[in-house]
Amino acid sequence: MSRRGRRPADDPSLPVVSLVGRPNVGKSSLFNRLVGGQPALVEDMPGVTRDRRYAVCDWDRARFRLADTGGLDPGADGILGAMRAQTLRAVEEAAVLILVLDVKEGITPVDQEVARVLRRTGKPVLLAANKVDSAAREPSMGDVFGLGFDRVFAISATHGRGVGDLLDATVAALGSAAVPPPGQDAAQPAAEDQDDDGCIRLAFVGKPNVGKSSLVNRLLGEERVLVHDQPGTTRDPIDTLFAWQGREFVLVDTAGLRRRRAIDTLTEAVSAKMARDQVARADVVALVLDAQSGATAEDAKLASFIEESGRAALLVVNKSDLVRRAAIDGRVAQVREELGFVGWAPLLCTSAVTGRGCADILRAAIDVFGQWRRRVPTSELNKNFEEMVAHRPPPAGPGGRYVRLYYITQAQARPPSFFISANYPAAVGFPYRRYLVNRLRELYGFEGSPVRLVLRAHQQRKRARRG
Repeated sequence: MSRRGRRPADDPSLPVVSLVGRPNVGKSSLFNRLVGGQPALVEDMPGVTRDRRYAVCDWDRARFRLADTGGLDPGADGILGAMRAQTLRAVEEAAVLILVLDVKEGITPVDQEVARVLRRTGKPVLLAANKVDSAAREPSMGDVFGLGFDRVFAISATHGRGVGDLLDATVAALGSAAVPPPGQDAAQPAAEDQDDDGCIRLAFVGKPNVGKSSLVNRLLGEERVLVHDQPGTTRDPIDTLFAWQGREFVLVDTAGLRRRRAIDTLTEAVSAKMARDQVARADVVALVLDAQSGATAEDAKLASFIEESGRAALLVVNKSDLVRRAAIDGRVAQVREELGFVGWAPLLCTSAVTGRGCADILRAAIDVFGQWRRRVPTSELNKNFEEMVAHRPPPAGPGGRYVRLYYITQAQARPPSFFISANYPAAVGFPYRRYLVNRLRELYGFEGSPVRLVLRAHQQRKRARRG
């Protein structure tokens, strides 16, 4: 039932099964149960899920994409109306629909209207009567059968009761479309899924209402994620597989991040935690800023968090269409000044509304991804290192101690990290370390990537201390 390995959630070759129902009936709980883990935010309040979310579900020898949707209320307007549009897209692309109902609350007029919408599609519809936690609750299902569907399943998304039968029926309704190619086990990822070097995971982070979702939609060419002028529209991180000029991306839209003391609900706190987790999972992080306000203290904290996470980074100044052209240069200078500690990150001016500069995000992401993964041969690295030290030797340590740097090695990539062997590592201060990093950038680029530098005691020095 759970996913194994890393497989794109939006693999277009897999059939789609969409979970549909009015708000707060347990769709996200069922989604988490079917795909394993807790990739969707769950809370006992309507409207927590707002966008379509996808994950791969394996059952027996079958595999399909499961779509979690926001609540479908055919008569809603405002942000609930925008959620309805997202849900109807999931209905349209689905091969099988699972209508989720809350048995505790009984059948409501909204449930009846949703059932009519699904019936008109002509697609297979399975009814999941949720919150039937024990056999004692089954008599309360009488109204469910009144909706006129034959395939009704009493389930508990929380406890897993009846979920196996629902999955059996789902796979049967999908037929051969859900069976993997001969020789490939659904429980194991395909060979190409095990090698993710070519696929760039690009996460968009930033404060609420800076245009992250709008940028993702502009890049995809469709309204894949919900956009509304109310801040905090995105709650769950949304992954979307996307190809551009022969290169694969996973675009990740995240919830807006605010200062911790400004977070006033559990839902927002969990959303913020999920967004920060996405930074750690990403290859490249695009920090989206509002061109009208420039870089703020909150943006600086986010930039610091990205740097500490060791991710490649882009600074994206969005909503440039709302700033006079003559003022753009000043805004860019302000951002560079406030975020000077990530001066290695390329800065792009974009407008999700007009499309200006949006393709540049993908070009820059490819470039910085390559720099982030870059490795330098040890022999070449040490030859240049000797020249760096000869040009500017390290200053003397405490008490006039002579500081000697012996050699350098690249310990790892993602991000580029270097070990330097020294007789007195603690005596090498920040200014000289900065000089070494700057020289490494001059020689090898590393644009868009943080560079780690660690000084370690030389082996002879270690033995002397032990003696």
